[in-house]
Amino acid sequence: MIYLDNAATTWPKPQQVVLAIEEALVHKGGNAGRGGHGAAMQVARLIYQTREDLCTLFGMDDPTRVIFTQNATHALNQALFGLLQQGDHVITSSIEHNAVARPLWALQQRGVEVSEVPGISGKEFDFDAYRKAFRPNTKLVVTLHASNVTGTLLPIQEIGQIAHDYGAYYLLDAAQTAGVFPIDMGRLAVDLLAFPGHKGLLGPQGTGGLIVKPEIRLEPLIYGGTGSLSEEDRQPGFLPDALESGTLNGAGIAGLGAGVRYILKEGVDKIRIREQTLCQKLWNGLREIPGVTLYGSDIVEQRSPIVAFNIGELDSVVASFILEEKAGVIARAGLHCAAHAHRMLGTLDQGVVRFSPSHFTSEEEIERALLAVRTVAEELN
Repeated sequence: MIYLDNAATTWPKPQQVVLAIEEALVHKGGNAGRGGHGAAMQVARLIYQTREDLCTLFGMDDPTRVIFTQNATHALNQALFGLLQQGDHVITSSIEHNAVARPLWALQQRGVEVSEVPGISGKEFDFDAYRKAFRPNTKLVVTLHASNVTGTLLPIQEIGQIAHDYGAYYLLDAAQTAGVFPIDMGRLAVDLLAFPGHKGLLGPQGTGGLIVKPEIRLEPLIYGGTGSLSEEDRQPGFLPDALESGTLNGAGIAGLGAGVRYILKEGVDKIRIREQTLCQKLWNGLREIPGVTLYGSDIVEQRSPIVAFNIGELDSVVASFILEEKAGVIARAGLHCAAHAHRMLGTLDQGVVRFSPSHFTSEEEIERALLAVRTVAEELN
């Protein structure tokens, strides 16, 4: 198997992640926050250590403002539904994942006003239109950091700074960039950061989080037991408890922490450069194959580690199936839960095939994947 679907979930995981999960399951029992005994405290310490590690990675200094969620989608919903109310206005981009697009649609049905900044391929974010979109009731700007279809990076510092100039908050969806690109919330004009644990952070599925800067208060998405203020019916008002009802995924968070520590040790820059090198090799090889259409920027530094393409008029899902059946190449095809981006690209009917290597991918695997695409393209002609 040649695994090139790391934008969906990274694989393989570092051995440290696997061992941390095993250690938590086999040797550290208990439920964090549910009891003062040693078993519960062991898991609580693991969870708090991961909060601290995430603060180190993302440039925050208060671990209590790291909220654990099931995934980035959960984190985005917590931020959007926790902040926006009827009569508020929110601005977003034209290439968002359904993790943003669908909550915003639901909020529109509740009286929240939504504006989408238009974009075209090569100019995915129109700053003139963005500035004109602000209204007196604009409360939030929300965008992804990098498109999960083409990998195109948005200029998040400028987007966030303009949002602040107009008195709005900025929510960043870092699903494709957390652990791959440096994100320093102490320097960036980002107020809320949603991230998955199972992609660039190299943790297990079922983990993710939301980081919230101190001046922001969110209404909980879920209410229930937190292990604190148990004598009261009302939800605790302090973080992280206010937004973390129910049992946390202790073993998963232990694995996530191990993934973050692996990244901190290896270095985000080293990981990014390796993945960009592999993407450049993919891009250069694919553009030499007759009948292949590439999408997004040809400058790898302007993309997350994603290369999107089509083979002639072949349906992308069919192309992906053939690549796996004939050569064991694992890719993602179709619409990638991002119809807005495909409308902009003009690929809503065909979708695209998406290759996304990790720094564990070998150059030999890249060569074999390119050979597989060439073989399919030649058979079509």
